[in-house]
Amino acid sequence: MGISSIKDWAEEDRPREKMLLKGKSSLSDAELIAILLGSGSRDESAVSLAKRILNDSSTLDELGRKPLDFLMSYKGIGEAKAITVAAALELGRRRQITQGDQKAKISSSRDAYNILGPMLSDLSQEEFWIICLNNANQVISKDKISLGGVSTTLVDAKVVYAQALRQGASSIILFHNHPSGQLKPSQADIRLTEKLTAAGKVMDIRVQDHLIIGHRGYYSFMDEGLM
Repeated sequence: MGISSIKDWAEEDRPREKMLLKGKSSLSDAELIAILLGSGSRDESAVSLAKRILNDSSTLDELGRKPLDFLMSYKGIGEAKAITVAAALELGRRRQITQGDQKAKISSSRDAYNILGPMLSDLSQEEFWIICLNNANQVISKDKISLGGVSTTLVDAKVVYAQALRQGASSIILFHNHPSGQLKPSQADIRLTEKLTAAGKVMDIRVQDHLIIGHRGYYSFMDEGLM
């Protein structure tokens, strides 16, 4: 007979008990996912199943981009378990945007990337965001402007600068992601940057940079001499 759940394990090997005894940092990624799953199947423990899922996904970052159908393709995972795992991964993604000092100072493209990059890197559709900054180059707010499809998103300059004015920004940094992972800007990206930069000059709100976010890095218009 196979192992049906974590309860069949020796107590010292159970992820829940391990977390209680040793703390959450002591658990592997597979053990944390196993807690979310609660149980595996008649022939496989939850931890073994979690290890297979991670192996098939390569990384947690990749797993976070998978659809629910991917998780539900495994024996022992129905809709409820798949939603539980997906919800936990989404909370982790959203944590990226809320963590840290809201008054963090941006001195480089890397500083800017660290604030929004990890949150945008694993999205399956394009989103356009801005970071609003005060005179001291400190972050005032992080604002989503628009949501698009797999390869494009529409951005209205009026919406961008209405938000910047609402926040009392002295300057802004533009962000959008490429779900394909391709970091090179398209001609549409370049035209949009030029349009928003020109509008910013009229509004006396400087566009400091435009970052394109991919799965494992970013492209900075400023660093590349395009601004």
